[in-house]
Amino acid sequence: MRVLILGDVVGRPARRAIRDLVPSLIEREGIDLAIANAENAAGGIGVDLKSAKELLSSGVDVLTSGNHIWKKKEIYQYMDEHSELIRPANYPEGAPGRGWCAWQNDHGLNALIINVQGRVFMPNHVDDPFRSVDAICRERGQHSRVVIVDMHAEATSEKNAMGWHLNGRASIVFGTHTHVQTSDERILPGGTAYITDVGMCGPLDSVIGMDKETVIKGFLSQLPRQFEVAHENVVLQGIIVDVDHDSGQAREITRLRIPWQANQ
Repeated sequence: MRVLILGDVVGRPARRAIRDLVPSLIEREGIDLAIANAENAAGGIGVDLKSAKELLSSGVDVLTSGNHIWKKKEIYQYMDEHSELIRPANYPEGAPGRGWCAWQNDHGLNALIINVQGRVFMPNHVDDPFRSVDAICRERGQHSRVVIVDMHAEATSEKNAMGWHLNGRASIVFGTHTHVQTSDERILPGGTAYITDVGMCGPLDSVIGMDKETVIKGFLSQLPRQFEVAHENVVLQGIIVDVDHDSGQAREITRLRIPWQANQ
């Protein structure tokens, strides 16, 4: 089973790049399941109906998210009604949507995708992500041996801890949120594919996807500023993981960084 995972999608340039590149990437690499983190897909912060539908129509099967999922209130009802867009599972009971997706396709493949949010250096007070993952695995683990976890967190240590916590129990543990791709992809001893952060889909000539001059002025002045999505040097970043569907163990993980030109 071949799984494509794309990092945080930042604004319209990234959505266009996914539209242009992902269908052919899926065909070329024999991808069975495509996942992307969509929490920054609409204007660089949040996800709205248009951006969610655009990503799903481009070949992405499941959208994960993070702390910015709540920025566009129009998405609340959509999450309640559509299982392919999930939010961090460790928000308090009663939050819109859910934190897991029981995916399956017409060829007999299936997977349990779980989304959790870290607590170290993060703005929201959420429940324990480690115990939250454990609970979902107990309750939903019978759906598939293939378990994939998006650990949306700031601290590398917290992401690394989640990888080891799920070593041998999850097929893939990948980090999102920082928009900076790490080079520590590996297969842990228990058969879990791990990377601290898959990076972002968006403009590299930026500050984590935002116009660099605006961000620099903000750091210098310490005054409030309106961020704008940058547009130069757009890339897709992520990973492809080969997973044994019967055992749930990962066999190979490959890091991706694919450039995109607006005129292609």
